[in-house]
Amino acid sequence: MEIKIVPDKITIDEIRQMATESYGEMVKAVADIEQGIMAVGGEWHADAETLLLEQGSKQFDLWGFNIYPDRLAGQQIEFVSLINIRPRQNNKKMDIENSEIREKISQIFNKLVVY
Repeated sequence: MEIKIVPDKITIDEIRQMATESYGEMVKAVADIEQGIMAVGGEWHADAETLLLEQGSKQFDLWGFNIYPDRLAGQQIEFVSLINIRPRQNNKKMDIENSEIREKISQIFNKLVVY
C-alpha cells in the first residue's frame, strides 16, 4: 500500500483514491505537528510513522489519525491510532486527548487538502 508524504498539497480526490485502494472509505495518516506535514496511506499508522521518522521527523511530533474523504467537512478526521498511546506525553488512549494537538492536526489537514 502506497504512502505519500504531503509537504504541500494533496487533493481530496487523491485521498479518496487511496482510501478506495486500502480500507474503502478511510485512509490512515500521520501528521508531523512541528513540520506541518503529513504522510497518507499504508496498512498501519506505524508504516507512515516510520517513513516520516526516516525523513527526519521526531517521534514526539508524530500523531496518527484517519481520513474519511466522503464525510462532511469537519467530520473527515478521526483522531484514533495505536501510535497515539503515549503515557509520557499524557496520552494514555488511542484517541488524541489533547485538544491543542487535535487542532494542529486539523489545521495541517485543512492547509494541505485541496477540494
